[in-house]
Amino acid sequence: MDVVKEFTEKLILGLVKNPDIVKVQDFTDEDGTIILEIIVHDDDMATVIGKSGATIKSIRVLVNACAYKQNLRRIKVNVDSI
Repeated sequence: MDVVKEFTEKLILGLVKNPDIVKVQDFTDEDGTIILEIIVHDDDMATVIGKSGATIKSIRVLVNACAYKQNLRRIKVNVDSI
């Protein structure tokens, strides 16, 4: 799981203007689903989501591909701002 978390953090850090605010936390849902919570600065939220959600969709695809390579099941990715 650490590899997926680090990969996600590097993806996000390459996009944002406020890298010191970025945090990636992992949680396990009651049904066993792994949830990655990405915290970014409010100013960077539009960049991470992208036009019509295209950027976050791409991030989700890449994170799930990384998880697949690590023999993890599907991961949900959520983005929030502070």
